[in-house]
Amino acid sequence: MFARLQSMTRNLLRRPDWLPQLLPSSCVLCGQTDRNAVCQPCRQRHFTTRPRRCVQCAMPIPTTAKEIRCGDCLKHKPAFDATVVVADYAAPADQLVLALKFGAKLPLAPLMADMLREAATHYAERGLALPTLLTAVPLGKLRLQERGFNQSLEIARPLSRRLDIPLESLLVRLRDTLAQATLPNEERRRNIKRAFVVPTPAMNYVRGAHIGVIDDVITTGETLNEIASTLKRFGAKRVTNIVFARTVSK
Repeated sequence: MFARLQSMTRNLLRRPDWLPQLLPSSCVLCGQTDRNAVCQPCRQRHFTTRPRRCVQCAMPIPTTAKEIRCGDCLKHKPAFDATVVVADYAAPADQLVLALKFGAKLPLAPLMADMLREAATHYAERGLALPTLLTAVPLGKLRLQERGFNQSLEIARPLSRRLDIPLESLLVRLRDTLAQATLPNEERRRNIKRAFVVPTPAMNYVRGAHIGVIDDVITTGETLNEIASTLKRFGAKRVTNIVFARTVSK
């Protein structure tokens, strides 16, 4: 009996997204006692509206627009082919992103993955293809040491299980770049240029694949554009961003 209990405990610890279900908690948005990180009323209130978005960069576009892409994507086509998001990077979605990234609230990652699964399912129901392989935006070594975890990877792991799409480490960050959020828009592209590479063991995974790139926030899209350029340079057929929140003003 004791051996069986030990085995069950080990299995639970391998699945950290189960832990919040076992412990008393409260909703991070309204503070009400709930076994989930975000209670169902808050989730229903804040994360069920789906505005029409540019299929390529996920910026909101008018419902009456004839094109499925925004003007910027039509004029300056990004390297990535599509973007799936849950919400705009504004209250209250930004609270979840900040709590995970800077507050180390790791139980939020499975919740965000679950909402991304719903967004991806909605995307697929519109007849758009989902990726066949997932990867997370890698952190630089110094930032990973400082933070202790990669928030994009924490989201990607449970999302991979929920979508039943394999997750692989396909990219290496060659250098520690400055934080994109600290830079003016015109400097972000230079900062991230040639910052990633596909290592030799991953090349066979990338070639000919439709790859989904997981991240927490898309702002100007420069980082994800550079990643898509890199993956396509190494033979990827298509790249879809799967990102929790979208900044709506560049």
